[in-house]
Amino acid sequence: MGRPDLNRRQLLAAAGGLAVAGSFGFAALGTGADALASSARTRVRYWNLFSGGDGYNMIAMLDGFRKAHPDIAVKDSTLQWGNPFYTKLAMAAAGNRAPDLGVMHLGRVTGFAPGRLLDPWDVGLLAKYGVREQDFNPRLWQRGVIDGKLYALPLDIHVQLCFYRKDVLKKAGLLGDDGRIVPVTSTSEWFDVLKEAKKATKNGLQVLGLHANDQNFMWWFFVAFYTQLGGTWFNDADTEVTFDTDKAVQVLEFLRQHITDGYSIAGAADGEQFINGAPFTWEGNWSVPVFSGAKLDYGATPLPPVFGKPATHAESHSFVLPHQSGRGGATNDAAHQLAAYVVTHAQQWAAGGHIPAYTPTLSTAAYRKLYPQNEYVSAMNHQATEPKVWFAGSTGILAQRVGPIVVSSTMGSAGPEAAARRMKGALTQLLTMKNPMDGHTAAEGGAAA
Repeated sequence: MGRPDLNRRQLLAAAGGLAVAGSFGFAALGTGADALASSARTRVRYWNLFSGGDGYNMIAMLDGFRKAHPDIAVKDSTLQWGNPFYTKLAMAAAGNRAPDLGVMHLGRVTGFAPGRLLDPWDVGLLAKYGVREQDFNPRLWQRGVIDGKLYALPLDIHVQLCFYRKDVLKKAGLLGDDGRIVPVTSTSEWFDVLKEAKKATKNGLQVLGLHANDQNFMWWFFVAFYTQLGGTWFNDADTEVTFDTDKAVQVLEFLRQHITDGYSIAGAADGEQFINGAPFTWEGNWSVPVFSGAKLDYGATPLPPVFGKPATHAESHSFVLPHQSGRGGATNDAAHQLAAYVVTHAQQWAAGGHIPAYTPTLSTAAYRKLYPQNEYVSAMNHQATEPKVWFAGSTGILAQRVGPIVVSSTMGSAGPEAAARRMKGALTQLLTMKNPMDGHTAAEGGAAA
C-alpha cells in the first residue's frame, strides 16, 4: 500500500495539536558536530530532547559508544523539548529528511502514525546487538508494539514519586527500623501520616508538595490513583468510554483533601520547600539529582498505595526510527547498534533518577547501590500509564483537556462529582476525534478538528 503524504500545513497543525502549544523554534546542540565530516565508514544522525543532567548522561553514553565503535560516527542533536521537537520530527519524516535514530515519549508513539512517520524495528537485528524482548518488563515492551510490530524501544520509565525527609519523619516517629517511611495502605493511614508529620514540620512550611495548580502533575497523580482503584478508560476496541465516575470522584476527593486539610499550599515552591525542610513532596524521579545535590537526608518511594493496589504514574523515553524511504543498509544497522548500546549501558542513565528499561541492569551490584533509586525500582512492576490511544502521551491532548478539570476540583472551583462528569465528557469527545497525523483525516486545508 502506498504511503500517503502530508503537506507542510497539515503537519504543522497535526503535530501542534499533539503537544502543548509553543514556539516552533528549536535548538540543535550536537556534541558530534564533526561526525558528518569524519572518516568513519558509517554515520548515524541522532535527534533527542535531553537537556540538563539527562543531556550530560546521554552524552556520556554516546561517548562510550564512540570509543567502543570508532568506525561509526554519531551526529547527535538536542532539540527543544515538547511541541517543537515533535513538529520537526514529523516534518522531517514526511519530507524524507529524517534522522536515522530519534527519541520519543512512549505514550506519543500511537499517535505518530506508525508505519508512515515511523519505521518498525528489526527485532532480529536488535537481538544481534543484545536486546531481546525477554529482558524487558512485558507490559512496557508491549506499549511499543503496534499492529504486531515494534515501533518504540524503551530506554527507561520515569515515574512520579513520594519524596520524604528522613530527618523530619524520624522526629515524627514515621520511620521504620529499616530507615524508610512506614507502610501506608489506605487514605486514612496516609492522612494520619500527614497529621503526625505536620507536628514535626517547621513553621511556614507545607507538609506535602502537591503541585495542586499544575495540570500535568494533577493529571499524572489522577492517573496513578485511578489505576490503583482499577479504573479503566475505554473498551478494548477503543470505541466506547468505560471511565468510572464513581472511582474518579474518590480520587478527586482524595486530592482535594490535601488542600482543605491544610497539608498542601497551592502555588508553593514545592521543591524549594522540601529542601528547606517540608516532610514530603510528590515529584518526578528527575528531581533525584537536585535533592541529592542538596545533600538532603531523604528517601523516595512510589506514590502511596492508598487505594490498596500499588500503581504510580509512569512514562517512558524510547528510541524510534523516523521514516526514511530508503531505510536499510549499514546506516540502519548502526542505528540499531547505537540504540541497543545505550539501552544495555543505562547505568549512567539511572544516575538521573530514571529506571532503566533493560531489566538486567536492575540486578547489577552497581544499580543496587544507587539510592534512592533502589527504593523505588519496584515501580517498574506497577506502572500506571495513560490509555494507548493517539491523543495520549506526555503533554498530549488528553492531558491538555482533562488535566485542567482535575485542577479545578483540587483547587475547589468545581466539585468532584461535576469534575468527574466533565472528565467523562472530555474523554467521550476525544474518542470521536480523528488523529490528524494519520494522513487520512486531514483535509487539504489543514488537520481535522
